Amino acid sequence: MSIDDAVTLYRPVEPKELELIRQSGFRSFPARLPEQPIFYPVLTEAYAVNIARDWNVPASGAGYVTRFSVRRSFLARYAVQDAGGSQHREYWIPTEELARFNENIVGLIEVTAEFRAEGGA
Repeated sequence: MSIDDAVTLYRPVEPKELELIRQSGFRSFPARLPEQPIFYPVLTEAYAVNIARDWNVPASGAGYVTRFSVRRSFLARYAVQDAGGSQHREYWIPTEELARFNENIVGLIEVTAEFRAEGGA
């Protein structure tokens, strides 16, 4: 598969979600909770950093940025969503399609950044 056949995306995660990713061998994202009908990978690392640092750290004590690639042919069925400005773009994957999304991840999910609350381990 060439680089043109895959799209690099990012996902901010909190510690529990990262542990489930780790348990998968860094190959898939965990199922969503019932109150989470959408899985939203984002298009830029800067946007993922913003969410991990500014939302996940206060909510759970730590936030992580993951990077991964997904087959372009799979993503073609979804429109990029604007979540509040040109810097905040993401895909909205319905939770019932997350298993198929995971099947279309190319390679491993990588952790590219980590943020912790001050004084956190």
